Amino acid sequence: MRYAYALTAALLLGGTAATMTLSPIGAQTAQNEPGAISASAPRAGAPMSFADMVAKLQPAVVNISTTQRVTLNQQQNPFSGTPFENFFGGQGGGSGSGAPVTRQAQSLGSGFIISADGYVVTNNHVISAGTRNAVVETITVTLSDRKEYKARLIGRDPTSDLALLKIDATNLPFVRFGDSARARVGDWVVAIGNPFGLGGTVTAGIVSAVHRSTGTQPGNADRFIQTDASINQGNSGGPMFDLNGNVIGINSQIFSPTGGNVGIGFAIPAEVAKPVIDTLMKGRSVQRGYLGVGIQSLADQPGLAEAFGVPKNVGELIARVEPGEAADKAGIRQGDVVLKVAGQDVTPDQTLSFLVANQAPGTRIPIDLIRDGKRMTVTATVGTRPPEDQLATAGDDNDDDGLPGGNDQGNQTSAAASLGAQVVPLTPQIARQLGLEATVRGVVIVQVDQSSDLATKGLQRGDVISSIDRKPVTTPAEASAAIAAAKAANRKTVLIYFQRARLGGRYVAVDIK
Repeated sequence: MRYAYALTAALLLGGTAATMTLSPIGAQTAQNEPGAISASAPRAGAPMSFADMVAKLQPAVVNISTTQRVTLNQQQNPFSGTPFENFFGGQGGGSGSGAPVTRQAQSLGSGFIISADGYVVTNNHVISAGTRNAVVETITVTLSDRKEYKARLIGRDPTSDLALLKIDATNLPFVRFGDSARARVGDWVVAIGNPFGLGGTVTAGIVSAVHRSTGTQPGNADRFIQTDASINQGNSGGPMFDLNGNVIGINSQIFSPTGGNVGIGFAIPAEVAKPVIDTLMKGRSVQRGYLGVGIQSLADQPGLAEAFGVPKNVGELIARVEPGEAADKAGIRQGDVVLKVAGQDVTPDQTLSFLVANQAPGTRIPIDLIRDGKRMTVTATVGTRPPEDQLATAGDDNDDDGLPGGNDQGNQTSAAASLGAQVVPLTPQIARQLGLEATVRGVVIVQVDQSSDLATKGLQRGDVISSIDRKPVTTPAEASAAIAAAKAANRKTVLIYFQRARLGGRYVAVDIK
């Protein structure tokens, strides 16, 4: 995924019936049977040109630019203090001190006016610093008539990648949000923006998909309208219009192996964006529901859904429960498969994270789940989702993992050849060295056979296996016994739950020899 930066009718009846043909009740017909789709053909009056519509809308679309101050750390001149120090472009009298220097940078993007008095919507990444060492000094909004205004940042929501600006002006052209929930695959859409800083540019296409998850945004923000309308760098923050001129999306991202348009662009739906913008306009921060769980898709690994006894695309797996949070208090456990939230099905298009994030904090909701093959319902009081930077797992990589070797450990390691790994008990010292919480229990992998399915599934040295086939293991003997039990039952796979610092816990179905 790449951001698109500074940077997406009359029914005709004819003839008379001379005969009557009887068809069996309930007989099926092809989706494109003649006459079956005539009612959904382009409506009467569909434009042969978008020109009149664009002429009305384009004045409300703006260019947004920022100036940024970037601090750069210079490398120490290796020839400092020698006769050669100025031969390679030394500056500042050839001191070669490596002192930080500042540079000016700019970014370009798009936005649109939503009120006559100058409120402007754009993407958060359009008006954010490009690097950690950069500071945004000014934000400028340029109208289609080339008038420029300095903008104030009213509010931002990094989770949804939205920001609200204000310019001091009156009687401005503006546009309104429409109902993106009514958008259908195949509908015409028009995108207006400022790609590559060229100025107002109009592109058209269709809705390619709805409810598209890109994996780039958390919670209820990871739901996009996909379009083949050309979206490029600089289109970010610009509006996507339906044929009635309503804003049904905010162009935000593109998928591209080259950085340019390849016909796969993504827009934040109006149904997601409008509540966020309304909240920011009131001077408040956006709050989202939170359970405090790590979620894993049952489609992540072959055989995972089968291991939990559920269809592949039904529900999501709880891989981790945060102590003291809403899920923990409601009695939700690691290994539960959540099927419904507040009566709504959990599906790939309507994920657990999406459903929970849309619940108001403090709301009590029923959650239907399967545990050990039994269906049950718990009631949870929804918490408040912390800022994303707090949710990001911290920790520094350490080349010295403090683990014993895997080849010369004698009786300490498990000769679990059937699994393809050697393991040792997880001690408090090893847990600290690996950056794991003190509550983690299990056996730690010290060596992996790279030809094993375990390695293919991504497990590696330093991972902690906490359970095998839902049974806790804390010693190599327990791990070997669990694998032996699976083999005695003529099973060819085992369900492993493992944990890794900065990743959390995950389930994986692993083949055994």
